[in-house]
Amino acid sequence: MPDLPPSRLLIVDDEVSLMEALREILSAEGYDVTGATSGAEALDCLQRGKFDVIMTDLMMPHMDGMALLRAALAGDPFLVGIVMTGHGSIPSAVEAMKAGAIDYVLKPFKLSTTLPALERALLMRRLRLKNAELEQRVRERTAELEAANRELDAFSHSVSHDLRTPLRAIAGFTEILSRRHAAALPSEARRLLELIQAGTLEMDQLTDALLAFSRLGHEPIERRPVDLAQLGREVFAKLEGEQANRRVEFAVQALPPVAGDPTLLRQVLVNLLVNALKYTRPREVARIELGCIPAAGPDETVFFVRDNGVGFDLRHAERLFGVFQRLHHADEFEGTGVGLATVRRIIERHGGRIWAEAAPDAGATFFFTLAPAA
Repeated sequence: MPDLPPSRLLIVDDEVSLMEALREILSAEGYDVTGATSGAEALDCLQRGKFDVIMTDLMMPHMDGMALLRAALAGDPFLVGIVMTGHGSIPSAVEAMKAGAIDYVLKPFKLSTTLPALERALLMRRLRLKNAELEQRVRERTAELEAANRELDAFSHSVSHDLRTPLRAIAGFTEILSRRHAAALPSEARRLLELIQAGTLEMDQLTDALLAFSRLGHEPIERRPVDLAQLGREVFAKLEGEQANRRVEFAVQALPPVAGDPTLLRQVLVNLLVNALKYTRPREVARIELGCIPAAGPDETVFFVRDNGVGFDLRHAERLFGVFQRLHHADEFEGTGVGLATVRRIIERHGGRIWAEAAPDAGATFFFTLAPAA
């Protein structure tokens, strides 16, 4: 690994003998030192080359150290300044530090105090440069993400239009065929026609789910207190009407209010309760519970939706929350494979976590965390 070049110092003092003595001492310590005897000469040096640290006398004619520091830092914000002063001017040195210097050293110079001051100054410069580099990376990454979001929006609109146009044609022609010619078709042809119609409907639902999922990444969240228990009752009441000839017992615990977006949290409960209703279908009596457990800390509450359905093998739990990931065959349980991925994205956008516990034929419990309402 090649040796790093020596740090470049600019020493400014109108007393030539002091400037030259300090230049020789610090050169012997391995620094690349340039000397100047006035503020104007120092600014000329700064225009002609880059420096890491400027050490300037505080009291100089024509341009004092504070004015020089302001001009120097205006030209190079990463330059680090140290002021040099006598014992009687310490208050002025403190004022110079407010103007941009990070340290001061007293005359007559002592190597034991000057070298540590230089090390601190060089560390500060490295930190400033590293911070500027990180900020630049953040700006570049932000620009990339904004561009990606714009492309995603454009893609979503394209998908919405380009997929739905042929879907509408298929749905329309199969409807005409079914309405006008079903009686003339053999039973096998009618069965195939029904499969085409079902597939078209499924594709339309999948398109809707994908578009909704893509929008979740950058839609703003409007946080306010939300009564999750009441929200759960409202969601279940609407879903219950679709469960013809089923016995479903739904229980809601007393739940603390949470801080969140009511619309998005409603979608969480819709997806989790639809999931629970779906996978409890084989049960004579479906039991679903919305509740919470003691909080792990003051900043979050753990909620759960529990069911007595068919469950799943926890060895495959990592697939649960991925897009298009399913743990049961589509001919057993319908769905797009996007619902739980949507739930996870909403919970994570609220700063929470989600996980599941289950066993085959022993039901499933989905846990998620949310911040309590202020």
